[in-house]
Amino acid sequence: MLLSILVTNALILAGCFALLWLICLPMRDVTPVDSFWAWGMLVMAATSYAQAGGDPQRKLLLLGLCGLWAARLGSYMIWRWRDHGPDRRYQALLGKAESAKGWSFAKASALLVFATQAPLLFVVCLPVQLGQVDAAPAVGVLGWIGAGVALAGILFETVGDAQLVRFKRDPANAGQVMNRGLWRYTRHPNYFGDALTWWGLWLIAAETGTGLWALPGPVLLTWTLMKWSGAPTIERRLGKTREGYADYVRQTSGFVPWPPKRV
Repeated sequence: MLLSILVTNALILAGCFALLWLICLPMRDVTPVDSFWAWGMLVMAATSYAQAGGDPQRKLLLLGLCGLWAARLGSYMIWRWRDHGPDRRYQALLGKAESAKGWSFAKASALLVFATQAPLLFVVCLPVQLGQVDAAPAVGVLGWIGAGVALAGILFETVGDAQLVRFKRDPANAGQVMNRGLWRYTRHPNYFGDALTWWGLWLIAAETGTGLWALPGPVLLTWTLMKWSGAPTIERRLGKTREGYADYVRQTSGFVPWPPKRV
């Protein structure tokens, strides 16, 4: 059953990414893929829920929490795209491929964005796939702790994003470094909340023998946010465009919330 679920999910996910790629082609803008990063994980949770015969309470808990997380993040990313316009990171990546390698927009976006993000998404959301397979045991202490951790992560990133939006809307803050609220304790409260959510979902899944093997999901997500396409990309840009950002980096924790250092 497990192999059948994973193969079916992979095919559905590939179809979703192919459809989204076709939608993005006439716009010459792949930014919507950021929103689908959230909705796609909910699709994987829902298709697993439909196929698996695991403990009903654990299945519902994983699906519900994943749905709450996806609705919040997916909606926010759509709003940000419509409000801010195309993501400059994707524009730079695809523009470089088109000019340096002579690739078409279709080829560059397919290979560098969609074909890259699909397998990453599939691995990251392993907790909501594998955690729904086993019929026993029932949700226990570890599972409920995981649910609390996931809810805390969703709340943390929601507050962090709201504080950043409010900060940017104030003209007096133009060109300034956001170092208030949760951003005083971590340079990336949205990323920390995201990782916390998926570690919580893994704890729910880890009560089962099959779900325990979903560990690569939160590990990959945390590494991606901390070391690859998340924090490093943003910090390189802000280090060049925000006066005082170097001081902010020296004072503020890079990921896990912590009281600021005295400099």
